[in-house]
Formats: sequence, structure tokens, C-alpha cells
Amino acid sequence: SNVDYKMLIGLGTLNVGAFVAAHIYQANAWWKFKPNRGLRIKWDPDYALLFDKEGHFMAGHFLSHYVSSILEAANYDSKSAQFYSALTAFLYETYIEVQDGTSKGYTFAPDDLIADFLGSTYYLLQYYHPYLKNFQPRISYWPSKEILNGSKNHNVFDDYEGQKHWLAIRMKEVLPKPIAKYWPSFLMLSIGTGIKDYFTNYSHRHRELYIAFDFDPTVIPLHGKFWEFIKNTFSYLHFPMPVVRILPKLSFFGICY
Repeated sequence: SNVDYKMLIGLGTLNVGAFVAAHIYQANAWWKFKPNRGLRIKWDPDYALLFDKEGHFMAGHFLSHYVSSILEAANYDSKSAQFYSALTAFLYETYIEVQDGTSKGYTFAPDDLIADFLGSTYYLLQYYHPYLKNFQPRISYWPSKEILNGSKNHNVFDDYEGQKHWLAIRMKEVLPKPIAKYWPSFLMLSIGTGIKDYFTNYSHRHRELYIAFDFDPTVIPLHGKFWEFIKNTFSYLHFPMPVVRILPKLSFFGICY
């Protein structure tokens, strides 16, 4: 009964524009308006060494956060906002999968859709089980040489050599209390994954595993709906920090993004 419909319509209109822009970008990058005959369905567990599945999980989680922020700005109660946002994110990702399945050269991948579902579901679980908020999905990106050289075969979304996926852990909340009291509240520990030689040496492509410190923007003393949205949105980004690469070879990097 307290929904701010003016806010809802205003933000909704802006996001219809964003949806159209995203559709045009993806259509030109992948679909190219060349339909298949019907819906082609194919599992692709070997694609990108499953790194893309992590991306689908991230997308489902972030889109849930994004839609939830819009609904809460329009005074939806938290419970409704969480449910409708997770559902909307999953439906949007389903739309993308169907577009893939009906476009020439692509297929509807059920394992992609499962990863989409898990991402939006994890977001919902974090609401019902707040302890899970201590484990935050994050991403970092620096364009690969392929992209910087102007490749027309890849784009930001499938630039797997430029992406890294992270799980940032609020150590102060998960460590035993006698140890946690010495851990700075702003400092997190992140576990990251990446993929290399995907473009340049495909037969030797491999996964990488990292451990890094990270920064928790939610501890910044700025409050109110707007600032909470900003802080929670920045929580999806891994910040440049010293990194130890565990696999495939132990290495240390002073700054890694």
C-alpha cells in the first residue's frame, strides 16, 4: 500500500531503455539477427573450462541486487523486493538463453541456465540466511590483448582472459572471536579464478587460482538508502590488491586486478 509508483515508473522507464541498449549490443555481438530453425538445445560443459558458468552465476546474483534496489527505492518491503528481483533476474537470463538458442551459431545451454538460477537463488538465500552475506561474489576486469588489439570475434562478455571471478570473505565475521578481534573490519580475503591462453594458445588454455586481500566498502560510514546501494554495488568489484597465484604456478604479484 505504500509503494511509490512514481519512483517505480520512473526507474522502470530508465531500465527499459537499458534493456533495449543491452539487447542491441548483444544482438550485434552474438545474435546478429540470424535465427535458427526452432530452438537448438545443447549442453556445453567443455566451453571455456566452465569459467563462463561462473560468469552466469555472477550475472544472476548482480541482476538480483540491481532489481531489488529499484524495488526498495520504490518502497517495496524487503521480502517482496528480494523475491521479485531474484525471479526477474532469472527470467531475464532465461530470455538471453532463449535468444542464444534461436540464433545462428549458438545454442540454448541448460548448464548456463542452471548457473543463472544458482546465482539468483544464492542472492535470495543471503536474505533468509544473513550469515551467507559474509561470502560475496565479485568480479574484476582488465581487457585482454585480444580486445585491446581490436578483435571483432570477442567482446567484453566473453573476454575470459580479461576477467577474474572472486569470492570475497568477511574474515572478521567468520573467524573465531579470539582471532577476529585482531582482524580489521575493512579487510577481506578473496579467492579468485581466471583463465589464460584462451585466445592465444587454445590447446594450452588453463585455469588459474588466486588468493588476495580485498576491501569491504560496506564499512564506509555513509548511511541511507542511496549510500547503501552505492556501497553494496561496489561490493561486486574486486579492488586492486597484492595477490598470490596458487595455480598453475606459485607466484606473487604486488598489485593485481
